[in-house]
Amino acid sequence: MIAHLRLGVNIDHVATIRNARGGCHPDPVRAAKVAIEAGADGVTAHLREDRRHIRDEDIARLKAQIAKPLNLEMAATTEMVAIALKAMPHAVCLVPERRAERTTEGGLDAVGRRVSLAPMMDQLNAAGIRVSLFIAADPAQIKTAAELRAPVIEIHTGAWCEALAHNDKTAVAAEWKRIAEGATLAKSLGLEVHAGHGLDYESAETIAALPEIVELNIGHFLIGEATFVGLTETVKRMRAAMDRGRAKVAK
Repeated sequence: MIAHLRLGVNIDHVATIRNARGGCHPDPVRAAKVAIEAGADGVTAHLREDRRHIRDEDIARLKAQIAKPLNLEMAATTEMVAIALKAMPHAVCLVPERRAERTTEGGLDAVGRRVSLAPMMDQLNAAGIRVSLFIAADPAQIKTAAELRAPVIEIHTGAWCEALAHNDKTAVAAEWKRIAEGATLAKSLGLEVHAGHGLDYESAETIAALPEIVELNIGHFLIGEATFVGLTETVKRMRAAMDRGRAKVAK
């Protein structure tokens, strides 16, 4: 029996569209429910410090209304830890965050931020919230995550996906090797391994064949494709692509 590969759907950019005009439409909570009905195993939402898309009330409504785990992406700050401890999501993924960036750029520097991360992670772990660090597939970062007692890491797949988009075969091979080796190392250290950033149907199918990875978190591509075919259809197609990739594990 091949282990089920979980799909977490990020609904941030439903809120981006809502906020472009104000008001309450489209509703990210409704999008979360549609994604779950279509096959998502959980929902991810990034509460940024500038609240550019997801808002505090969205987190409260998601926690109250969805029937699957809520993964709260957030910067590693005192304010965000306090919000997480109040909201009590199933999971928290600590990510780097800069005000000027369009999206999350690169992985969290767990090595450089070790001293500041430790007490935050202790608080979240003590509260029973599953903590994940969104990091590059770098051995030093992965080892530090394990030393910080992070139960989970999420490998940043952005560089690999960017290389695929530009058909840079050398970079594709190098980044894929780094991801595969990083996933193997993380699992050997007792970490649960997730992956995300920039994934589409094809790249998700490819990475699904790595048996160490148990969850993919995907948002921007799904919401973009939903513009043309609907969110239910995009989630179903992504679920099918991941299942095809996971089936290759047995071959």
